[in-house]
Amino acid sequence: MTQIVRPYGDTLNDGAVQLSFTLPVPFGPRGREAARLFVERLGFRHAEIVHAAALSEGFSFYVAYGRTEVSVDYDAIHVEEATGEKLYSMNEACDVIRARLGRKVVVVGACTGFDAHTVGIDAIMNMKGYNHHYGLERYHEVEAHNLGAQVPNEKLIDYAVKVKADAILVSQIVTQKDIHIQNLTELIELLEARSLRERFIVCAGGTRINNKLALELGYDAGFGQGTYAEHVATFLIERLIEKAGV
Repeated sequence: MTQIVRPYGDTLNDGAVQLSFTLPVPFGPRGREAARLFVERLGFRHAEIVHAAALSEGFSFYVAYGRTEVSVDYDAIHVEEATGEKLYSMNEACDVIRARLGRKVVVVGACTGFDAHTVGIDAIMNMKGYNHHYGLERYHEVEAHNLGAQVPNEKLIDYAVKVKADAILVSQIVTQKDIHIQNLTELIELLEARSLRERFIVCAGGTRINNKLALELGYDAGFGQGTYAEHVATFLIERLIEKAGV
């Protein structure tokens, strides 16, 4: 049976949607009306501006409600994730590494290029992790090296070679003008130029990264919003077992 879904606010399938956006117009009655008309022209019915505020000279912010008849076929949606439904907990991951691989897994991670935001790589790597999910540094069977932010791609590769890493993790948060695409592409090209691409499992992560994009760029997997160290560890372990044939 096909499952058709539509957003709702008060009543199931009422099509109610909340939007927020900024317009390059002064705060005031004309600005509110411009925002309402904009929402209507997006195709929403019963458009209403429920909040408006001045941001700076010539700019204003709006929150709007509207209703839509648009729906999606939920059953027709297919998303390829790097990991399946089964995720190893920290202890399970360590047990599998000991039993199947018989050695520690070496992982090197960094936020590369000019990106200075370490929140993503820290959430995966640091011992304290994020949102009650411990990072790879706490995994007894993982040797985790977090190089921090603004690490040149060449330096990341050199370090991975030096410590004989199994995997390279790259975090990209800054995405203006698709700079993350350029930086991620450069890393793969450098690995290929040095005949090192097949030596490492290479994963990308960030707010605008997903598995599909990562695969298209030549990575083994991509991890976006809502993923934690367990997702990365599970993928790495399964891929290493596959490569080792054990």
